[in-house]
Amino acid sequence: MDKTAPRAHQPELALVTKADCHLCDDARKVVANVAAELGLPWREERLEDNPVLAERFAEEVPVVLVDGIQRDFWKIDPVRLRRILQSRLNSGA
Repeated sequence: MDKTAPRAHQPELALVTKADCHLCDDARKVVANVAAELGLPWREERLEDNPVLAERFAEEVPVVLVDGIQRDFWKIDPVRLRRILQSRLNSGA
């Protein structure tokens, strides 16, 4: 019998990036590593493909969104991201 409870909530993790951005390259690695550690999927949203995000985050990329809320930008802190995601996983919301 499996005693692990299913997760009540899986946070939605997105990384907003733009082309030719060295900070975006670094952020992509951080997000991929933390997401893999926690077994979470994530997606990348490119400013070039989304005019709404381009207007909102033009000078702040890369940006990490968790459940649609901006949680970090420019230099993504893996410790902070892990803490935020674990909190969301544990709260069920």
